[in-house]
Amino acid sequence: MDSNSRDAAERIWNCWQNGTVMDDLPEDLCPVTRTEGYAIQAHLATLSDDAVFGWKIAATSTDGQNHIGVSGPLAGRLLGERVFQSGQMLTFGANRMAVAEPEFAFCMGRRFEPRAEPYTQAEVMDAVDTLHTAIELPDSRFADFAGVGEAVLIADNACAHEFVIGPPMPEDWRNTDLAAHPVEISVVGGDTHVGVGANVLEDPRIALNWLINELRQNGITLEAGMTVTTGTCAMPISIGAGDRVIADYGTLGCLEITFASP
Repeated sequence: MDSNSRDAAERIWNCWQNGTVMDDLPEDLCPVTRTEGYAIQAHLATLSDDAVFGWKIAATSTDGQNHIGVSGPLAGRLLGERVFQSGQMLTFGANRMAVAEPEFAFCMGRRFEPRAEPYTQAEVMDAVDTLHTAIELPDSRFADFAGVGEAVLIADNACAHEFVIGPPMPEDWRNTDLAAHPVEISVVGGDTHVGVGANVLEDPRIALNWLINELRQNGITLEAGMTVTTGTCAMPISIGAGDRVIADYGTLGCLEITFASP
């Protein structure tokens, strides 16, 4: 599967770089299991000139799972070349999903290696260095992303595309009930969507723990210093060129991005 994994990754990578999509991978390159999907994803990351910045979780709600046609969450790598800071201007490009998602992102202070025993919630939370506001801008390299199946979507980097990270939240965030905390995302002059942390696997901290153990089960190490973004807290909001997008976390901070006009 190794040469096939590499070939599949190169096809996905070329679509990503060129802003194009494909209908499907050739049958001999198409992953069938989650393990095969992660093998392709690992090769995909090696094609970038930048280091992996961290990880994302796709489909952390029933609506999200239905949207992309999967039965549970998926993990994907955040590529350093696709990470931006709050306040930056981005080019909209050929993003076909065309949505922005407000998320909680945890920066990890220790390494998590694969092991037989699952990592506990306490172990994972003790390892968190900082918590950040974040906006994910997902996309897929497949025309019918809802129909290709979860193994292919994992190979497609769990629909990772671009990621915007805000400054660290106040240090007392650990005293906040993240599940109940309101999060609002809006397009200036347009729509506003409101949600809560509980929309992410019932709590962003539970989602973080899921990610660590998903990697563990698949023989993947999460390195110290990596950031994990945990899924959208509100219904994804439609975006386009020229939009200014603001994610507001109330007492925990806010961030914004602007897309260049066409």
